[in-house]
Amino acid sequence: MHRPAANEIILNDDAFWIVFRNELYGPFHYQWSGDLHGIEFTFKGEKFGEVCSDEEFFADLKPFSLPISVSRVATLIAGTIAVGIRAGSSIDERVSHLLELLHDFQLDRFQIRDHGTKP
Repeated sequence: MHRPAANEIILNDDAFWIVFRNELYGPFHYQWSGDLHGIEFTFKGEKFGEVCSDEEFFADLKPFSLPISVSRVATLIAGTIAVGIRAGSSIDERVSHLLELLHDFQLDRFQIRDHGTKP
């Protein structure tokens, strides 16, 4: 069994999890909206965000009372996924972009686990 790092991001197909201070948060899921024009994001089955157009992205994790670092990382991941999917980027390109953003926002203490493994 894989022991998670203290601060880790676990990417898998249409979901991701965040480990913060050895505690697992997730799953966060994403899928195309019903009209196939946007992408919807859920946390434990409840919608928290949506990409409505190229210019409009909405995310609100406050109702879930998550630690601020988890909310920040989840928002960066959601944004990276949304931009990457709409641009046709590969998973490796999305992960590379996410690593850059984590560094830019001083969240690079979060490691990214191989995107093929579930927690």
